[in-house]
Amino acid sequence: MNEADVRELLADVRDPDLGDDVVSLGLVNDIEVEEETGEIRVSLALGAPFSPNESEIADDVRAALADTGLDVELSASIPDELDPDEQVLPGVKNVIAVASGKGGVGKSTMAVNLAAGLSALGARVGLFDADVYGPNVPRMVSAEERPETDGETIVPPERFGAKLMSMDFLTGEDDPVIWRGPMVHKIITQLVEDVEWGELDYLVMDLPPGTGDTQLTILQTLPLTGAVIVTTPQEVALDDAVKGLRMFGKHDTNVLGIAENMAGFRCPDCGGFHEIFGSGGGKALAQEHELPFLGGVPLDPAVRTGGDDGEPVVLEEGETADAFKVIVENVANNAGVVRRRGVSGGR
Repeated sequence: MNEADVRELLADVRDPDLGDDVVSLGLVNDIEVEEETGEIRVSLALGAPFSPNESEIADDVRAALADTGLDVELSASIPDELDPDEQVLPGVKNVIAVASGKGGVGKSTMAVNLAAGLSALGARVGLFDADVYGPNVPRMVSAEERPETDGETIVPPERFGAKLMSMDFLTGEDDPVIWRGPMVHKIITQLVEDVEWGELDYLVMDLPPGTGDTQLTILQTLPLTGAVIVTTPQEVALDDAVKGLRMFGKHDTNVLGIAENMAGFRCPDCGGFHEIFGSGGGKALAQEHELPFLGGVPLDPAVRTGGDDGEPVVLEEGETADAFKVIVENVANNAGVVRRRGVSGGR
């Protein structure tokens, strides 16, 4: 058994998203065969930890090598041409922006549940509340602990397994935030550089609604894996969501998909399902722009109470929790597609 033999076996393992085998796609970084110790060490170019599809690839690799009689040790990394000292967030594998064209569509709720859901899968997660003018994520995760600092770096508190930083930590309670563009740029940059994020699989960023200075700063300074666009089925929300899509398109940022919030209400008394804000708008928007539809979350009082009480719904049981879990898995899968496609030359 040598490296060539292993590669031949791995040629039967297909990537479920890119449609070819992992060897042809260049997703096998390195192979080491140690017959004396009975080990095969394989490094795979997988970039979205705990995404279901990448977990499936890893399982298929193990299965393909099962009959060799050797122990299989897998590792995963995406080759990076930049020196770690030149990277803005060298310890963060994926930066995911959660955005919306307008306020009131549940963007922060989506960001909180995405971060909590990824953490529940086992990923190392950070949650950056970058909504300068309405930073309410700390309330939504019941974050009573404040960040600590030694004067140079900021150590963020943790909630539900996610390291948390928010603009709310920088202002007094109920103080209005009146910041102009240069100030927004400075504070966002400082928080990114000075916070001890450590090693993260995902950093989820809750952006303010619209297409203003905060979004521009983040697009220009951070290595985004991709963005999640949140909308409701309502036509007004869809119109504004398109503006967000165009903003990311102008900055060559991948859009991981469209998530639809408030996608119908199931009456707890009669059991009827009422499409209060219309139906199918998010899916139609995704189809029109040839983007993935990540899933829809129903209008559920539990989402509101979960946000007010600081308990993300995705960690509960039930129809709404399952809807959020589908979105979490789809976001992770699509982040993996972006990273693997970058290795395979855009296929």
